[in-house]
Amino acid sequence: MSNRAVLVIGGGIAGIQASIDLANMGLQVYLVERTPSIGGRMAQLDKTFPTNDCSMCILAPKMIECAGHENVHLFTYSEVDEVRGEAGDFRVTVRRKPRYVDLNRCTGCGDCVEKCPRRVADEFNVGLDKRKAIYLPFPQAVPRKVTIDAETCLYLTKGRCRLCEEACEAGAIDFEQQEELVELEVAAIVMATGFDPYDPTSLKEYGYGEIDNVITALEFERLVCASGPTGGHLERPSDGKVPRTVAFIQCVGSRDVHYKPYCSSVCCMHATKEAILANEHHPDLRSFIFYTDMRAVGKQFQEYIVRAREEYSVTYVRSRPGQITVDQDTGSPNVWYDETVFGEAGDRVRRVNSMDVDLVILCQALVPRGVHREMVEKLGLELDESGFVAIRERLVRPVDTSVPGIFACGFCQSPQDIPDSVIQASATAARVAELVGPRK
Repeated sequence: MSNRAVLVIGGGIAGIQASIDLANMGLQVYLVERTPSIGGRMAQLDKTFPTNDCSMCILAPKMIECAGHENVHLFTYSEVDEVRGEAGDFRVTVRRKPRYVDLNRCTGCGDCVEKCPRRVADEFNVGLDKRKAIYLPFPQAVPRKVTIDAETCLYLTKGRCRLCEEACEAGAIDFEQQEELVELEVAAIVMATGFDPYDPTSLKEYGYGEIDNVITALEFERLVCASGPTGGHLERPSDGKVPRTVAFIQCVGSRDVHYKPYCSSVCCMHATKEAILANEHHPDLRSFIFYTDMRAVGKQFQEYIVRAREEYSVTYVRSRPGQITVDQDTGSPNVWYDETVFGEAGDRVRRVNSMDVDLVILCQALVPRGVHREMVEKLGLELDESGFVAIRERLVRPVDTSVPGIFACGFCQSPQDIPDSVIQASATAARVAELVGPRK
């Protein structure tokens, strides 16, 4: 096959790994990421289970290797607009959004960020603090270039300010930038669009958005991360105090026919990791994990749970909490749960209990990313009953979608953790190499 170029959609860990493997095979890779930096959800994590290694320490070298590879062409802050053609001859239109910053001139020094007067919610920190209208997504961002948010910039919305332009000694600010359409010809397409956390606001029984000390697992992750909004100091949102008892509620919005019927795969171990991290920060802190079934299916996962119990004061409670109320005097949540126990005669007994805690963490369902359905329609793919990319022959062709020449890896095709996503990304690269054929 004469065309030896591949399009990878999504710059998370799966898309990065697939790009590196493909580039090392001598293929030209166009990596399209809709945000200003590659890295995906893994960049938001503090540690990874079951080794508790620094997430960014693993991810950053891969980000740099990917961006610096001579065969990888990064299209950050860009989206796939249209796809035409067939396997071996796809024609793709990529829409590059204006950053209003010249990437060739920007040094990432941050002088413009300091001068910007506009502060808005920081999506990387899940809205827990503020960023500027001109910003670097996170300290290890690749490329390390700032971006002007057109929706919040005072000059672009109200015609005044331009302080960033005055502060930039490199002359990188360019308010004349326009949207650009780029036409690409590729032989194959890899979809690796990742996931979003399910919004638990609709589950009124848990009080998210109404009870200050009820937060999500990703919000907790940013709170215990040294690069997060509190510098790694675990604090209650209501009063800034250190919590002494923390409850993790599993399967929020998942394994429920009214919301998402499937298991999100990573939540049990993710909660265990966060409970361990909380105890490492404050050794007298106790965590309670309310779980439906403990699904520890990976290597050393069961040992990880045993360590959490024996070394980090983690208690596992098999139950499904039905409601969270709040003590109006202290602001502390009260978890009501239906506990299943065995009576003296060996029969199963159900009883309703309650537990006062300082902080509640909702481990909600994980769903395909917001742009998922839009991309699926553009690529002409099929979805399974849960909304993931359908894989017709999962046993023999585990990364082949319903359209020849288009492959899927990572969370967009099924719930999975980071190691599984990396393995699947490499498998996808090998499958693409089969299609493209050997280098002539």
